[in-house]
Amino acid sequence: MVKVIAPDFASGVAVAEVPDGGMIQGKVGDEEVLLARRGAEFFAVGAQCTHYGGPLAKGLMVGDDVHCPLHHACFSLRTGAVLRPPALDPISCWRVERSGAKVFVREKLPAPARAPAVSTSGPLPTSVLIVGGGGAGLSAAATLRSEGYDGPVTILSADDSPPYDRPNLSKEYLAGTAPDEWLPLRPAEYYTDRRIELALNTRVTSLDVRQKRVQTENGRSYDFDRLLLATGADPVRLPLPGADSRAFYLRSYADSRALAARAAAAKQVVVVGGSFIALEVAASLRERGVAVDVVARERLPLERVLGAEIGQFVRGLHESHGVVFHLQDTVTRLEGRKAVLESGGTVEADFLVLGVGVRPAVVLAEQAGLKVDQGVVVNEYLETSVPGIFAAGDIARWPDVRSKELVRIEHWVVAERQGQAAARNILGRGERFDAVPFFWTRQFGVSIKYVGHAPQWDAIELSGSLEAKDCAVTYKRAGRTLAVATISRDLQSLQAEAAMEANVR
Repeated sequence: MVKVIAPDFASGVAVAEVPDGGMIQGKVGDEEVLLARRGAEFFAVGAQCTHYGGPLAKGLMVGDDVHCPLHHACFSLRTGAVLRPPALDPISCWRVERSGAKVFVREKLPAPARAPAVSTSGPLPTSVLIVGGGGAGLSAAATLRSEGYDGPVTILSADDSPPYDRPNLSKEYLAGTAPDEWLPLRPAEYYTDRRIELALNTRVTSLDVRQKRVQTENGRSYDFDRLLLATGADPVRLPLPGADSRAFYLRSYADSRALAARAAAAKQVVVVGGSFIALEVAASLRERGVAVDVVARERLPLERVLGAEIGQFVRGLHESHGVVFHLQDTVTRLEGRKAVLESGGTVEADFLVLGVGVRPAVVLAEQAGLKVDQGVVVNEYLETSVPGIFAAGDIARWPDVRSKELVRIEHWVVAERQGQAAARNILGRGERFDAVPFFWTRQFGVSIKYVGHAPQWDAIELSGSLEAKDCAVTYKRAGRTLAVATISRDLQSLQAEAAMEANVR
């Protein structure tokens, strides 16, 4: 095997080695650095995404931004700033100097000084209250501080844990390959250092929009000037006779810990549902050596979202790892260790995991008189029907600039990006939320990445090979591309995302 030696940028590289719009990876001392070129300008930044360490050199450069190939985080090549989650931390920057036909990367630059927040429409809020401690809530709080807002910021979370990496709960963590210390998105000192008050085990029970006050279950009240609702979604619960304590749902860190503990002593588990969460749970439990049966109403897993071709591929992937499917069926009750199916059959089960979908947690908004229609309705700035109150994440239903319809999307990255956008608009920026939806699922080592939104389509185009796990599936309606799903084509996924965004800007 030939060892590839990274170029030493401190010693200089030929200008011709970095094509216009291109990127190469090298080193400066012991640090890995990305060198990018836009016309006559050169940029040197950290080579890895700060989310999961994705190699930015394999990503996509758009203007003077770089997009990560793993989960589509975006950074400024000029400042290193996070322009789009799921990354939370900036990348480092180095000074670049051109001399003749060579380019040299010099010293690392200090982090840019944080400028005070400035509103383009009215005064800054005197305080910001965030209800919900998930991805949207933390992203909003972090953005407020990174944008220079110095007023009080409070997060009220019904969870018993500080904000954590929710996508990991059904993947590596449940499979037993990710330790607990990987889960928190921020250490405890982060909230203290940035003066973000984080109140855990704090469920908000009422919202008074006139008095600008919320009441919590423990009797305490909180006043606010601006409010962000980011209450997420709750699992759909099925009444199953005989299930008692043997029916598990997966939404929280506590849920995943309990499920992992129970799986450690289990031999046979039934997963009810064909959702992404259900299938990720099935894959993770199989990786633990637990026998898994999946019982789902669908004709094929994920067919409604990804179509029959990928649905059949996913089924085959699971079956090749020993998962047994009972499709177009469901569990009606438990009798001892037997799960009784609607079709009349039975399946042995130490316990059940139910993944049949979620419902947006809109009760608080509904009782407060906010406009609710299959979610909390917001405008293009993520502001609700009550001025000064915003919504983001799984509860938000917003006007999609591409379909011209109200949409609500239950994906982690969308929630984080909406939290970021809502925070900027709380500060009076007037920025339209127009990010292309993105999500990913990982099952048995195979990642499927999806950009866009295609609730309905009239044509599917497949390029490449599903069997070879190297393909792109394009979903179209009336000749227009709505979404693209890819396997092992990360750059193509980024290119599809960029093309969709370019069409509305």
